[in-house]
Amino acid sequence: MKLSEWAKSQGISYRTAHRWFKAGKLPVDSYQSDTSTIIVNPIKTKTFLNKLIVIYCRVSSHEKKDDLLRQIDRCLKYSESKGYSITKIYKEIGSGMNDNRTQLIKMLTSKPDIIIVENKDRLTRFGFNYLNTLLNLNNQEIDVINHDEISENDLMKDLISIITSFCCRLYGMRRGYNKAKNIKESIENSNF
Repeated sequence: MKLSEWAKSQGISYRTAHRWFKAGKLPVDSYQSDTSTIIVNPIKTKTFLNKLIVIYCRVSSHEKKDDLLRQIDRCLKYSESKGYSITKIYKEIGSGMNDNRTQLIKMLTSKPDIIIVENKDRLTRFGFNYLNTLLNLNNQEIDVINHDEISENDLMKDLISIITSFCCRLYGMRRGYNKAKNIKESIENSNF
């Protein structure tokens, strides 16, 4: 089958298919004939074509919403270069240390075969290797675009986040204890 016919059957433009062919990213076996026609063998499909592939993007605050859109755009361009067919994009605004992120939980329960993230810390601040190991045991994969090391700035932000989180919990417990103590004293002082 010609590349143009295959591209039409997949719902992608010929230009995109041709770019994938030139980059060696076409998700099917293909070759260029002596007449320069690109021939595609749709029966020999590369494995990721039939997989559930998702993108997960996250920023920490609403002020960084523009960064979220740029992050999505970079992940989409990366996916296109790899020949991935994206099923869904999960985007979230919240702390990487929050272990109750609704979009992350929805994404994980959808049981994707491949999860694309720009950086490890977009998925989780701590415990990335645990999560990666667990997903690998279920034949799932995390495809990280940038494997750069975390900068000192990021580590300091994480340390401050941890300290803030513990302080909030500690003061929250103290507040609850003080409220209970005040209620108890009020009951004892009243003459029922």
